[in-house]
Amino acid sequence: METASHPQDPAVLRVEHDALAARLEIRRSVDHVRRGAYVGFAAVIAFGLAVKLAWDRWGTPAPGVVRKIPTGPPLFFYVAALIAVVLVVLTVRELVRARRLMREEDALFARLVALRDALGLER
Repeated sequence: METASHPQDPAVLRVEHDALAARLEIRRSVDHVRRGAYVGFAAVIAFGLAVKLAWDRWGTPAPGVVRKIPTGPPLFFYVAALIAVVLVVLTVRELVRARRLMREEDALFARLVALRDALGLER
């Protein structure tokens, strides 16, 4: 167990520093946030489509417009609503995954800063 009175070998600290720096070069959490944003945007579009299909089926028509009453189930609405729900679930999954990765990366970055201070490197 290392204590403050027994500092580690600078070569060992440098190897750990270089490994952490290489690992933190690419922040995978940013990719998950980007993917979550894209899927979230698609979910908003799908939700808007589902609302439009529901309004066309059950909404109040404009005055003077005669609406033909459709027969059968609203299949297009069901499909659009299902797609919207699936996209929302995928968005939440990506953002939760990104948050978990960000926490890990923040802890690793804090260790990297501590190593840089211990090695006397500039920030």
